[in-house]
Amino acid sequence: MTVTTLKPPRETANPAPVRPAASIRRTSSIDVSWPDGATGDRVMHGVARDFLTPHNGESSVRAEATMEAVLKLDRTISAISATPAPANLQRLVGARGGGHLRMLTQEIMPELIETADPLYLLLDDISGTSLVSSWAWSLWNPEWLAAMRESMGGDMQKMMEERAGVCWGLQRGNSGMDPNRSAMGDQAADGGELRNPSDPAGWHDFPALEGVTMRRARRIDVWRDADTGLIRIDSAFQDSAPRPDGTRAALHEYRLEASADPDTLELVTLEPEARVLPFHECPGAVTNAVALTGSSLPEIRQSVLTELRGPRGCTHLNDALRALADVPKLLSYL
Repeated sequence: MTVTTLKPPRETANPAPVRPAASIRRTSSIDVSWPDGATGDRVMHGVARDFLTPHNGESSVRAEATMEAVLKLDRTISAISATPAPANLQRLVGARGGGHLRMLTQEIMPELIETADPLYLLLDDISGTSLVSSWAWSLWNPEWLAAMRESMGGDMQKMMEERAGVCWGLQRGNSGMDPNRSAMGDQAADGGELRNPSDPAGWHDFPALEGVTMRRARRIDVWRDADTGLIRIDSAFQDSAPRPDGTRAALHEYRLEASADPDTLELVTLEPEARVLPFHECPGAVTNAVALTGSSLPEIRQSVLTELRGPRGCTHLNDALRALADVPKLLSYL
């Protein structure tokens, strides 16, 4: 297979914009650490917050949640806690990060989806975050990819074939399917700073962690357009990790701008923007995603599952789109 010389998108949209007046902002993050090293358990520290910015007066927290989960090397949850804690939370212990975990969460804690609880976003992100988090080690260890190949018996080609077609970027013939490509750490872009110095309260506090860590961060701003009456949505999604020199690298980043009808809650416009992705073919999934224009926000999780399954979608863009299902709840704060 020939290694392509085309380059994927590599420009962050950070820092976050200053919060608009009369808006609600939901932010969430999961920071991953490895207290016992790369082959030890990973600990996930999750925080989510809904922050109201009124026309006049002081901004205020309308809802918040925290989560901590310990996952084994195979992504099985060995311990989990949350504040506030749902009654069935401990039933997630023993489940493994992936599609089954998401289905189990929906089955045993449907009230979190029904109420658009910020905790649901953290629990839903365990699967995706656990899948990509080990990439952070490539920023600190140039031999990480070689060590990963060795741990898998050197059969990277077999692993690639098993992943073929799981998303738009990982289709046969694409650069992401080349087992000899350089480590993803070499492909990562500057992730920038999430927090805007002109709006320091625009993000919740992150846990103070050192060394090799990884962060999945989300932001959704919602407000009403004074001229058109439409609901305006500005959303961002990023997977990033610190480098040894203190700067931050990003592996995945999307920005979404959308508008919706305030009466029907149907998407009037949808503009996904690929900012940072691993392979040059990845942004091709954006075209299929735009076809969700006209979808109902309360039903968008199912629309994404139906329309953007497998090679028709990008895993990370799908994650960003599914979170738009919480926009109606955020609107209620306004």
